[in-house]
Amino acid sequence: MKNNILCLILITLLFVMSPNSVMATEKTPTYTAVEANEIPPEIKSMIDRINEIKSMNKSSLTRAERKELRKEVRAMKKSVRASGNGIYISSGAIIIILLLIIIL
Repeated sequence: MKNNILCLILITLLFVMSPNSVMATEKTPTYTAVEANEIPPEIKSMIDRINEIKSMNKSSLTRAERKELRKEVRAMKKSVRASGNGIYISSGAIIIILLLIIIL
């Protein structure tokens, strides 16, 4: 009898503590889509430059050049996010909103 209870507890713990729920990964924020005609030209040029950098062959660049490209991309991404285009909602906020909708 004790072995059966111990096995049930062990199986329950294995299902509850699965590796997927233990991994700590940062979720990207979800945002509402902005139509292409609403994007300002300076933001569009930054996005085009970021896509151009992503498509580059970086194996021929030196370490310093790659570092400069990373800094440039980070700065552009920060300025695009700060421009106020789109609404960013965290995953936790979405879960709370859904729970409130279900409860009410």
